Parts: sequence; structure tokens; C-alpha cells
Amino acid sequence: MNTPLRIAREEWRLLRRDRVAVIGVLLVLVLTAVAALTAWDQRRTAQLERTRHQSQVDHEFEAQPDRHPHRMVHYGHFAFRPIGALAAFDRGIDAYTGHTLYLEGHRQNSANFGDVRQSSLLLRFGQLTPAFVLQVVAPLLLIFLGHASVAREREAGTLRLLLAQGLRPGQLVAGKLLAFSGVSALVLLPAAVALAWLAVASAAPLSLALTLLGAYGLWLALWTLGVVAVSALAPRGRDALISLLAIWALTVVLVPRLAPEGVASALPLPTRIETDISVARDLAAIGDSHDPDDPYFATFRKKVLEQYGVTRIEDLPVNYKGVLGMEGERLTSQLFDRHFERSFALQEAQLRRLDAFSLASPMIALRRISMVAAGTDLHAYRRFLEQAERHRYTLVQELNRLQAEKLTHATDRGSLSARIGKEHWQDLAVFRFEPEAPSATLRRAAPMALVLACWLAVLAGLVALATRRLGGRAR
Repeated sequence: MNTPLRIAREEWRLLRRDRVAVIGVLLVLVLTAVAALTAWDQRRTAQLERTRHQSQVDHEFEAQPDRHPHRMVHYGHFAFRPIGALAAFDRGIDAYTGHTLYLEGHRQNSANFGDVRQSSLLLRFGQLTPAFVLQVVAPLLLIFLGHASVAREREAGTLRLLLAQGLRPGQLVAGKLLAFSGVSALVLLPAAVALAWLAVASAAPLSLALTLLGAYGLWLALWTLGVVAVSALAPRGRDALISLLAIWALTVVLVPRLAPEGVASALPLPTRIETDISVARDLAAIGDSHDPDDPYFATFRKKVLEQYGVTRIEDLPVNYKGVLGMEGERLTSQLFDRHFERSFALQEAQLRRLDAFSLASPMIALRRISMVAAGTDLHAYRRFLEQAERHRYTLVQELNRLQAEKLTHATDRGSLSARIGKEHWQDLAVFRFEPEAPSATLRRAAPMALVLACWLAVLAGLVALATRRLGGRAR
């Protein structure tokens, strides 16, 4: 048996004899397992609920009687955001964004019913998920178990004796690293089982589950290296403990909490009222389709008449009201899309600035990888909104087309009493969300994975420095 392994076995023996250490490890294991089970059950329940509601509103839309198509435009529809299988591991921003979108003509609505608005304020301080346990609690466990791993040898005077008997500092540090790598692997085990279960039972992409496992493995490896390095550099165990707790508070609590606030102050998003005023101003600038003297729509009417070679809208082979509705919807949708793009461009700029803080806290890089792989980041939310908007636009334009083709100008004059058959509503409002391809998701996670790898290299260098100083101090 080689020397580092013997040292690791001795460290494990000491940990087994320490009741506090054993209880701490068991508590974290149980907490991770409970978090995985409860998060999976909540995700399953919520997904079943949303699927049921989606089926219900689809049925209610298709069950509408004979109606005027424009009444169906304003009757509207609902789209419910499906929950990814890996969202049970890390809920990301899902609790802060809505999951129900009302689709109607002439406007784009915001998603509603975010969990934070529906639940206790305690939800804002973190959710019990495997990601939360591994991000916040697991480093604390490693700190309390390993802060004195090397410093204890110096304080007890055994370090000088071990080195005098021919033990090299590198062997001692390697043994300590091996011991606490085993503890980290044990802590990660429930999460690995949970990810395997999600991959099998919920058909989650295996590549993304492995990405999550690898990211959290890197995260615990960072803390293993950091704890042993600080223990080797500190003169006493309590000094190492204080230093490590300060590092934990800074990198896990303060920077991840304060950095978004600083970014939001530097790049503020417009408020809902400001956005509504801006949209209303732009809508007014488009023109009024109900005003026959409106310059834009007067020109549009002229183009339509020329296209069909007639001089009056009554002579058109299509219902001009439906054609006008299609043009109005096209213009308003383009306007809403511009505001949508502007808002998300600003949010993406905020994220890029926030990513820079990952150089001060690897927690930010880990969170980004975790949310990206779990499908609970801003990009996944935007993807849902974009697909729902395309569905809304297609639905409304199809109803406008029905008005143009199935009703005549004479029968559609003056009221919405004219109707078409209810068979036209069948399969018109079915919304199907298409998730992102795993390969594209992995490409988005790659930059932050590189940041974690750089942190690993830096901490490995710190361990090497601490090892050299350890040998010098012993002499």
C-alpha cells in the first residue's frame, strides 16, 4: 500500500471515530436525498397539473360553437410552460418567472404565476434542491471536517516526526487530499443517484445529467483543494477554520448575492409601466386601421385593390376586414418583437457582466452551468416565450385568414354576428414546446466550465505552494 493511501486511511479512521463528523456527513447525505425526492415529486406534480390544464384549455377552445373568427381571436388561448426533467435538480429562475401565458390577438402578454409571488417570502432565500445542498451546505461540511487536517499535524508536533522519518510533504498532502476527495465523492453520491434516476425515469438527456454531475464534482474538488491548502498554510486549526469560513461567506453568499444587484444598478431594466408607455406610443405611431383616412392603412387599402384589380373593397374576392386584420397583426407583432428583443438583449448583457464575477466567485460559474444543463436558465425561458409567440401569431393569423376567406364583406358588415362552422377550431390551438438540442446546451455551458477548470488549476497551484512551504516550516 502506498504512503498517500495509508495517510488517507488514517484520516478516514479518525473521521469515523469523530461522532460529530459522522453525524455531519449523514445529515448532508439525508438532506441531499430528501431534497432530491421532494424536488422530483414537486416537479412531477407541477408537470401533471400543467399538462392537465393544457389539455383542458385545448379542449375548451376546440369545443367553441359556431362563431365569428374575430371573436375567437379575442377569446384567446393559454400556453403552459412544460418543466424539464432536470429542473428537479436545480430550479434556477423558474420560481421567479411565470409559467402560464395568455395568447390573444393584438398583444403579447407576460407569463404569470411565478412561484415566488404565490409562496412565502422564505422561497427567495433558497429552495431545498440537490443543487442548493451541494452549492451551499456541502462546502461547509468539508470546511468543518478538513480545516485541521494538516494544521493538526503541526500543532501536535507529529509533522516534524513524520518528515524526520522520511515522509515527504507531498505525500502527506496527497494523502489528505485523497481522504477528503473520498468524503466529497460520498457527499456527491445521492446527487449522482438522483441524476441517474432522472435520466432513466424522466428521459432526461444523459449528456446533460453527466454535465451536472461533472460540474458539481468540480465544485467539491475546488473546496477539497482549498480546504487542504488553507489547512497547510495556517499555523493553527482555528486560524484555518476562520479563514475558510470567511472564504465561504464571501464566495458562496456575498458575491453571488451582491453581484446581481450591482449589475442591475449599472444596467437597469425598464419597469413594466415604462415598457407599457413605450409600447402604447409605438402603437399609436403605427396608425389606426379603423380610420379610413389614416395614411398608412389608406395606402395599404390601395395596394390591396390594385393587387386584385378592383376599385372597391366590396368587389374584392376576399373579405377586406380579414385582410386588414392580418396586416394589423403583422405590424403589432413586429413592434412587440422589437420590444421583446430589446428587453432580452439587455438581460443578456446583464448576464455577461455577471459572468465576469465568476473570476471572484466560482459559485457564479457553477450556478450558470447548473441552470443551463437543467434547462432553468434565462435562455430556456426565452425559448418558451418565443415559441409561444410564434404559436400565438400563427393562431391569430389563421383566424384572420378564416375571416378573410370564409366570410364575405357583405355578411361581415357592421357586426360580429356572422359565423363560421366550429370544425375550423379543431387542432388550431395545440401548442407543442420543443426543447433545445443537448449539443447546443453543452456549447452554452462550456465557457463557465472553462472558468471552473481555471479555478481548479489555480487551487492546485496553491496546494503545490502550500506543500513547499510545509516542508520549509518543518525544517
